[in-house]
Amino acid sequence: MSQKRELEFLFEIGALRFQHRQWHRFFGIPFANITEHHYRVIWTALIIAAHEGATNTDKIMKMALVHDIPESRAGDVDYISRQYTERDEELGVKDMLDDTPLAIEFVKLWCEYEDKSCMEAKIVKDADNLDIDLELREQAVNGVTFEKTLESMRDHVIETRLYTKTAKQMAKQIRSADPHDWHWLSPHNRLRGGDWRGKPKH
Repeated sequence: MSQKRELEFLFEIGALRFQHRQWHRFFGIPFANITEHHYRVIWTALIIAAHEGATNTDKIMKMALVHDIPESRAGDVDYISRQYTERDEELGVKDMLDDTPLAIEFVKLWCEYEDKSCMEAKIVKDADNLDIDLELREQAVNGVTFEKTLESMRDHVIETRLYTKTAKQMAKQIRSADPHDWHWLSPHNRLRGGDWRGKPKH
């Protein structure tokens, strides 16, 4: 192992923030990059885990961290390009982590994630799928009509591609959720709990 390789890995991980996911090619819509996607998948997986009674959150977070990093080398594919592309993501993740102290643990976690045989992998995959629905809802609020266009596809995901009861419930609730409620309905925003509260109109 060498510190030089560790730094190379960290620079490559940093470069993921410059890499668009394939959704971006549809009309240039500014979907989250790969790094941003990983971040919300981690938090979503932890919420699913809490509801499902999964206690190995350390494994879940690590698996969520590694789940899509091979896209640095193998690229991302969407529901169209996937039909024409062959990728070797396992080689990608092995080469990325090679000669670092993380290699053995994280390559194993990535393989478990791809296999979807353990509960932690199913939770992370559900979180990975839900991040698409969350982003489609955000885009819909901004006037992008993709959510409606892809509704039948997302219905298929709920019925056949989600593993946990929690994720299936969340997927349905996301459809009618308002991405602005977290700040607009907060009891501690300016209007509801701050300096505008109860002020007379002039």
